Amino acid sequence: MNSVSEKLTKCYESVRSRTGFTPKAALILGSGLGDYADGIRVEDTLDYHDIGGFPVSTVQGHKGRFIFGYVGEVPVVCMQGRIHYYEGYEMSDVVLPVRLMKMMGAETLFLTNAAGGIQLGMRAGDFMLIKGQIASFVPSPLRGPNIDELGVRFPDMSQIYDPGLQRIVKRAAVKLGIELREGVYLQLPGPQYESPQEIAMCRTLGADAVGMSTACEAVAARHMGMRVLGISCISNLACGISPVPLSHKEVQEVADRVAPQFKALVTEVIINMAKEQEEGGC
Repeated sequence: MNSVSEKLTKCYESVRSRTGFTPKAALILGSGLGDYADGIRVEDTLDYHDIGGFPVSTVQGHKGRFIFGYVGEVPVVCMQGRIHYYEGYEMSDVVLPVRLMKMMGAETLFLTNAAGGIQLGMRAGDFMLIKGQIASFVPSPLRGPNIDELGVRFPDMSQIYDPGLQRIVKRAAVKLGIELREGVYLQLPGPQYESPQEIAMCRTLGADAVGMSTACEAVAARHMGMRVLGISCISNLACGISPVPLSHKEVQEVADRVAPQFKALVTEVIINMAKEQEEGGC
């Protein structure tokens, strides 16, 4: 057993010694959605500090705990605070929570984040359905000895974000009257915001939004065979597009402003996702 596998196993055993809850879906809550889990039917909570060897989020506004409960009748596990590569952790630690939630029983990963908008016409407060991603600027979470129990050595990444789940999001947005953009998300390591020249590069590469998370988590989830869904809240226009300097305060303020719509969309998607899976249509 390699060190990454051993650490993952210890974390799983630590979680299972505290809760037997089995989720169907895993939800990583980005900026603006931090308190979403407080509004679901909560069955159990578990602070990251209480899981032996678990990496702890250091970002302001991230509570740092798992919430176990139900969205409608769907059992879910929510991460209130993700782990970022820029915090100084190894990439294997950054994706450890995703792997752990899959081991708990989650078959679907719902990723949310706050991102900088690059796509022409984007405005702060828009929502973007992630249709594809570029993760070439951060280390692969699959680097090192493969953990065969999790997935194959060379997993296919031709369709990271599940088309069936994307259709559910689009229908949910129409029902709720929420304008939904679509595009490619690019992850950079951070923590500094991008220079105008870097944003020009991202646009040339085909990116519509940029951030400091998510893509590595999606790779780890697909490696394990999870279905992946992602939505970005465009919290600011990227550097060189925005006429004002970027700040974390601006990101948080915009994310908080559109949080009610974001929460409604997340709930609608999770409930309909479960319905369609039961009917065999997703």
